[in-house]
Amino acid sequence: MPKLEFWFDFASTYSYLSAMRIERLGRDAGVDIAWRPFLLGPIFQAQGLPTSPFNVYPAKGRYMIRDMERICRSRGLSFKMPAVFPTNGLAAARIALVGEAEGWIAPFSMAVFEAGFARGEDIGDASNLSKILVSVCPEDQASNVRARSIEPANKDKLRLHSNRAVELGIFGAPSFLCADGELFWGDDRLEEALIWAQVL
Repeated sequence: MPKLEFWFDFASTYSYLSAMRIERLGRDAGVDIAWRPFLLGPIFQAQGLPTSPFNVYPAKGRYMIRDMERICRSRGLSFKMPAVFPTNGLAAARIALVGEAEGWIAPFSMAVFEAGFARGEDIGDASNLSKILVSVCPEDQASNVRARSIEPANKDKLRLHSNRAVELGIFGAPSFLCADGELFWGDDRLEEALIWAQVL
């Protein structure tokens, strides 16, 4: 089956849009989706940006919020900007990598995005993450998952993901990587990326 890598950051508004539809679109297209969490912060810093470009350029930030409102309304999604932006997605990304190995990365990631951008919750808050985690894995396993997420090997895995993103030329999220190395950026390129993946 063709494969498409979905590179996303939990602090990315437009990644929320893709996360809420990529599994369905992938199934319809016969393309397997590989979820790839990474951190945009180091990439922005390497470009001389201390924070999200949406904060550096206020007009761009205001446009993004209005754009998200329009798109979410058209897709039947809720949208609420969190009080602090960008949110801290580090812990969520580490947990997602545990979920990647166990097969629940997609539902966990979707639940994190819904919490962050449909309800405006702080996804960096441990109690919020715990609630999300028990919604996708048994409660008696949640504490073990949290412990495993901060083990050195898992921390290194996220670091390697983020380094790999730089090597691939990824500069924003969401990004989509096809098996031949073709890279697409932005939620509005998801359908094009799926078509490209199908013909390989």
